[in-house]
Amino acid sequence: MELKRVVVTGLGALTPVGNTVPETWENIKNGVSGAGPITHFDASKFKTQFACEVKGFKATDFIDRKEARKMDLYEQYALVAAMEAIKDSGWDLETIDKNRIGVVLGVGIGGIHTFEEEAGYYAINKENGPKFNPFFIPKMIADIAAGQISIQYGFHGPNYTTTSACASSTNALADAFNLIRLGKADAMVTGGAEAAIWPCGVGGFNAMHALSTRNDDPTHASRPFSKSRDGFIMGEGAGILILEELEHAKARGAKIYCEVAGAGMSADAHHITASHPEGLGANLVMKAALEDAEMKPEDIDYINVHGTSTPVGDISEVKAITKLFGQHAYELNISSTKSMTGHLLGAAGAVEALICCLSVQNDIVPPTINHEDDDRDENIDYNLNFTFNKAQKRTVRAALSNTFGFGGHNACCIVKKYEA
Repeated sequence: MELKRVVVTGLGALTPVGNTVPETWENIKNGVSGAGPITHFDASKFKTQFACEVKGFKATDFIDRKEARKMDLYEQYALVAAMEAIKDSGWDLETIDKNRIGVVLGVGIGGIHTFEEEAGYYAINKENGPKFNPFFIPKMIADIAAGQISIQYGFHGPNYTTTSACASSTNALADAFNLIRLGKADAMVTGGAEAAIWPCGVGGFNAMHALSTRNDDPTHASRPFSKSRDGFIMGEGAGILILEELEHAKARGAKIYCEVAGAGMSADAHHITASHPEGLGANLVMKAALEDAEMKPEDIDYINVHGTSTPVGDISEVKAITKLFGQHAYELNISSTKSMTGHLLGAAGAVEALICCLSVQNDIVPPTINHEDDDRDENIDYNLNFTFNKAQKRTVRAALSNTFGFGGHNACCIVKKYEA
């Protein structure tokens, strides 16, 4: 069976550095941090009091007020980003075959705010017996954002959610890619969404000592590959990509951002939260993606790394890159855009894949900001080009995006320039 080619024809984003794709890309290119004091709740008694929040978002600017009340914030983010991506794709929704369009999203946690509200209300009022909002379960469950998009647009193709912690939306993208190239769909709405900046989310990650506590300087707190890194910053938002079978896209004269070349998956099989210290799973997943794409390490020009700014994780990923790419590792550009967006958890892979698409299209590698001090004690090889502090212009023939999740879940995708 000959596999079909898959291209990206639409993008949508709602991120801590922009409420649209153009705004997000402009700020990513310019090294703008999305970090600031938490406004979603009173975090004054938390170890970490800052995050990368979406700013100036009002759901009712896009969604009917009555319908918006039935959605958790992460669903609203997903639907609004999907609206931008679908509009950007140029689909004629009156004539396109909606039976051949599906939705696969990645969500790591889901409606944590809804769960907190309902559980808190019950705890206060439990002496009066159970009383819950009838929309509690539909608002909370992780699959519902994909359902909301299909309901909004009448898409009857494959519809589900992947959950693999911080690898979730890259797994979703990989599934969507495979559904199209196997002929199961003509096009897919894919990506991810997350909105976990609430007391349980921040408090839970604080208890694990996973978050930065640089409360006096939030915008400089996420500093991947720097000696003074002390944990990640929580982010929120959504990234949506429209994947389309090439001939289907060409037949309607679609603009094409890039081609999806391949995807890989692996497991560390090591620890529930820590990555393998030698980058075993990271090495395997990048190798799997290259094999799937029928590409060599030398074909990659840019890696958008997982790069969360944690003391252990950054080191293991560098080890995996240098082992797999060998001498070509020193010809690559590497950057962690989490230094600007924070860590969007289940949505991270989608936003970073979207950034890779724009990097390939525009021949610009975004920076890793906030680098001040080298961590030579931990053997990070600073002969590698981490694109520190300033974007770089270069030809980007192909870009690889890494995402690694708690549980040892690893997922990777590769996008490349489209050639007819």
